Amino acid sequence: MAPTSTPQTPFGRVLTAMVTPFTADGALDLDGAQRLAAHLVDAGNDGLVVNGTTGESPTTSDAEKAQLVRAVVEAVGDRAFVVAGAGTNDTRHSLELARAAQDAGAHGLLAVTPYYSKPPQEGLLRHFTAIADATDLPVMLYDIPGRSGVPINTETMVRLAEHPRIVANKDAKGDLGRASWAIARSGLAWYSGDDMLNLPLLSVGAVGFVSVVGHVVTPELRALLDAHLTGDVTKATEIHQKLLPVFTGMFRTQGVITTKAALDLQGLPAGPLRLPLVELSPEETEQLKRDLAAGGVQL
Repeated sequence: MAPTSTPQTPFGRVLTAMVTPFTADGALDLDGAQRLAAHLVDAGNDGLVVNGTTGESPTTSDAEKAQLVRAVVEAVGDRAFVVAGAGTNDTRHSLELARAAQDAGAHGLLAVTPYYSKPPQEGLLRHFTAIADATDLPVMLYDIPGRSGVPINTETMVRLAEHPRIVANKDAKGDLGRASWAIARSGLAWYSGDDMLNLPLLSVGAVGFVSVVGHVVTPELRALLDAHLTGDVTKATEIHQKLLPVFTGMFRTQGVITTKAALDLQGLPAGPLRLPLVELSPEETEQLKRDLAAGGVQL
């Protein structure tokens, strides 16, 4: 059974885009995934996104994706939303992943803009609609043109929002003006997908976060959100500024790399990376330690 959702917050407010733990020999670590998922929910997450880019989805098999969803739902599914990444640049494959995620017990789907092939807006409309039609699960769009190559335009957002199961958007576009218009016109529940912009996006109508730094600072993200919701702008700004070294440090290189390093420093399940991602150098690890310490993270 999934937690209770509302139209305003269909997946809760604070979600972490979870890494996929691997064993020392690079196999899927389901026990580690369950322990990490429980830790993140205990820390204050309303939901977890699995099989996203932060979960190294380009390097996990379809079978591994389904196993991971099933394991995380088993670990936390009555306490938190489990949203499964199902988007690829192949619509037919995306539909297969969406159905497999539903069969594995996911509470929702994350559908990224098809990457590399750079479809026109009509292609995006048909792609996302097909995913939403494939299951009974609510869908969160994922707009990240820096990786996908194309943005989801506001007009397309408005049209997609007409679908009863397309209920939210994860915004990693980095454009507060476009976000403001899209929030106002589409009515979609808006989630920040860029940790540095968590507070600014709240100010223009976002309801919460899908975070990477949530692996290490979920309580602080929750406190920032609560301060904003109660109108304590000064406190929200103070927390935002305190976290700036963390936001910066966790993205000095690719975010999965630093996140797994940070989890390893805290003794939490993470394991190695799958190529083409590679571990931090000793010098980069020392810099990460300094960044996290400057943001108040205990290692």
